[in-house]
Amino acid sequence: MKKSFKITGEKRHRLEGLIFVSPFIIGTLIFFIFPLFVSIKLSFGKLKKMEGFVIEWLGLDNYIRAFILDTSFIPMFLQVIRKTIVQVPLIIVFSILLAMLINKNIKFKGLFRTIFFIPFLLGMGDVMNQLLGLGIDKHVFSFVESNLLPREFLVYLGPKVVEAVESFFGIIVVVLWSSGVQILLFLSGLQSIPVSLYESAKVDGATEWEMFWKITLPMISPIMLLTIVYTIIASFTDISNPILAYIQSNAFRSLRFEYAAAIGWVYFLFIILLVSLVFILLGNHIYTTSELKGGAKNERKDY
Repeated sequence: MKKSFKITGEKRHRLEGLIFVSPFIIGTLIFFIFPLFVSIKLSFGKLKKMEGFVIEWLGLDNYIRAFILDTSFIPMFLQVIRKTIVQVPLIIVFSILLAMLINKNIKFKGLFRTIFFIPFLLGMGDVMNQLLGLGIDKHVFSFVESNLLPREFLVYLGPKVVEAVESFFGIIVVVLWSSGVQILLFLSGLQSIPVSLYESAKVDGATEWEMFWKITLPMISPIMLLTIVYTIIASFTDISNPILAYIQSNAFRSLRFEYAAAIGWVYFLFIILLVSLVFILLGNHIYTTSELKGGAKNERKDY
């Protein structure tokens, strides 16, 4: 007898995902593999001739220069890491709270979604370059220049307090500015949760807090992982990132292509390492729909 070939739901979803990402995989293999190989080779050598791209092998000289001789790279690198560590958790928390608020049955829901997504559209490419060129810096918030508070009150508080408050509000502005895509991702996850789960939980006497931790968070855990990875990468590749400007300056202004390639790979490998760490830490806490349904059948959770 011939056995019928059946594809389970999980395998079908994986196959669909592979089909959707196949154009990106094919494009990467065709257009990016050779430049990546040349970039790695260049980071371990010195460009002797531009014609034919003749590279002389130097070993780890460029990497040693980045970590030991260059006095600008490491402090700049640590500054970017500190900024990311502060901003990424805030962006995730703000995004999920705003997504839950917008997901409620409120008036003008579509308008609010558009408003929160506008900063993402403004923050892309040439638009933000033009704004920054006009002196509009999204990272600066000044009570003194904006005249929101009386100068006498600011003098009474003192410069240190004013600076701390301005720094706090500056971070909040950046977080809200950077949360557009995250809010939409969380909204898609929240809207995919069956309403019957919340209705059953309310019948069992669950509070909003308990439903968040035992229903909402597990159900959107795949979206949570996607959003965290997206936010980390977006933070490290932001248009105002000084490391990217430093790499570009070394390559196209100082014409030190080999050194720019070396610090670029250091930066890239750190991002890959950080994203891999996120997958390792959160991988065991990601639940699929089938796992949640199976758990619901086998046991009843006490709220």
